[in-house]
Amino acid sequence: MYLRPEVVRLALSELRSLHPFFGITYLVCKKAGLPVGNTVPFPINAAEEEFLETYYKPDPTSKYFFQPFRTSSRAGRWLSPKYASSGSQSTRTRGHLAKAFIHVRKTNQWGWDVGYVKVLREQLDRDKLVGIPTFSLAAWLYRHVDWQSSLSLVDLQNRLFSDFYLSADERDQLFSAQAPDLGDLLIDEPFSDRALLESLEPAPDSPPEEGGTLRLLEMRGIGPSPHLVFNPAERLSIITGDNGLGKTFILECAWWALTGRWAERPAYPNPDELPGTPSLRFGIAAGETRSTSKTIPYDWQTQQWVAPKGRPTVPGLVVYARVDGSFAVWDPARHLGRQVQGAPALVFSRDEVLGGLEGQIEGLLRDWVRWQNSQDQRAVFETFCTVLRKLSPPDMSPLTPGPSIRLPGEARAVPTLSHPYGNVPIVNESAGVRRIITLAYLLVWSWNEHKIYSTLSKRSPQRQLVILMDEVEAHLHPKWQRVVLPALLDVATVLSRELRYQAIIATHSPLILASLETRFSDHTDKLFHLRLTEYGHAQFDELRFVKYGPIDKWLTSPIFELPQARSREGEAALEQAKSLLSATRPDVESIRSVSAALLRTLPQDDPFWPRWVYFAESKGVKL
Repeated sequence: MYLRPEVVRLALSELRSLHPFFGITYLVCKKAGLPVGNTVPFPINAAEEEFLETYYKPDPTSKYFFQPFRTSSRAGRWLSPKYASSGSQSTRTRGHLAKAFIHVRKTNQWGWDVGYVKVLREQLDRDKLVGIPTFSLAAWLYRHVDWQSSLSLVDLQNRLFSDFYLSADERDQLFSAQAPDLGDLLIDEPFSDRALLESLEPAPDSPPEEGGTLRLLEMRGIGPSPHLVFNPAERLSIITGDNGLGKTFILECAWWALTGRWAERPAYPNPDELPGTPSLRFGIAAGETRSTSKTIPYDWQTQQWVAPKGRPTVPGLVVYARVDGSFAVWDPARHLGRQVQGAPALVFSRDEVLGGLEGQIEGLLRDWVRWQNSQDQRAVFETFCTVLRKLSPPDMSPLTPGPSIRLPGEARAVPTLSHPYGNVPIVNESAGVRRIITLAYLLVWSWNEHKIYSTLSKRSPQRQLVILMDEVEAHLHPKWQRVVLPALLDVATVLSRELRYQAIIATHSPLILASLETRFSDHTDKLFHLRLTEYGHAQFDELRFVKYGPIDKWLTSPIFELPQARSREGEAALEQAKSLLSATRPDVESIRSVSAALLRTLPQDDPFWPRWVYFAESKGVKL
């Protein structure tokens, strides 16, 4: 049986204040039987390296060693492969702990000073420690040992004392027998360092984990809010709010957090912010892995954001559909082999999506025709056709490719869509149709390119897609708005059955919200709202998703905040009428004036009329 993972994790927390000398050098020298009062030849560097390999190597793929003890290193708790001959050597030969040894400089002659126990006790007193936490040190060193089911805390501690030949004086002077009440110590399954690594910062040479999604985005001193924290949902995050309050700004910063590149212009801090205040903090994680956040300050001297050094997790395939028709794509299979941090993203203008950009994308016009007419591209074209059908508007024939044709002034064939009234070149399609066509194309193109680059780099294709989309309803008829987002959420399974997605969508449309009433899940989705406070700042709130039903109820909900789902003139007339209804002595002329305004703005069958007519006639005003 083996120590429970919870036991080892608790031990790690107990060891955080202990000087690493006691967990490494001290034990190495005791295990070797170093004499007291004289020296012997002892290859201490090699012995420490062997000891670190045995007990401090939870990540066998890394050259680094993990030490759970006190550290002031910027590199964290991972020790360099050269630690024994550098950091540890410095501790052994300089400072207070060096007094514990007898050592002939520039030789391998080592021994304990006769007063070494006193020197070590003084170090523990300096560190304000009762003693070396015996139980915690033993739990860490023996985490892989197969124990008898009768194991007790005393057995664990005695194993440590026995293995490292610790004298009774050392046990009394240097060690603390205090131990928490843990209940059962053991489980049947062997202890897994792999599981442990999920709760530790990664080694400096560990390859970044792939397939991450955005878990945290925090902005200070930039944008319309002095401090904004965005914790996206696992699957779908909807961002709502009035113009100018930061929906697009959040998407731009989310893209930067995921990719390390700005899609266009960087976000700049507010000029009145103090140095050190503006910052961007983000966290990316894959699966159940805990998100490790990074805080990036703004450098006023260089007028740019400090580039983050290393990412423990990089995102899966990211596609960002911007409101102006441009797109941005980040593909780990394409970029990670060249440069993990700050890898170049692909940013295409609306015209480049259509006509191509040399060396990066052929463009919709070329790829559509190539996919349609090449036998070896047939599978890609069929996927594209399926995505088009999924995203097609209701009450209209599905978006179905027609034959390609030549147009005057065009040196290449142009694809068409088949309509009941004929085939229409896509360059002549409506803005709404073109937006959906380009979205379908970029999704299929990005996934196809990702599979190609994955094959070339001997990688497995990603299983995570992140979609950022600004104003998904742009250019779309209300009928189309009611179906487009649920259809978009189904596209990932068309690309691959194993593909999961995280979608972050900004919208102004109550129809988009209404379309989610049967799809929204409190477990995987979130609704966010930006509003202007009385202090002139944007406030970002997470709201509970409520099914309001009719669209006019959505318009008057806290999300869209309209007092009335009608014209402003009709709204004003109704508010005046309600004021008169509640008045103690309403003025007859005011009733006539409001009645005239109601006649101009309200339809004849408005449900307010019976109440108003009864009121007006009771006051002598005939309508």
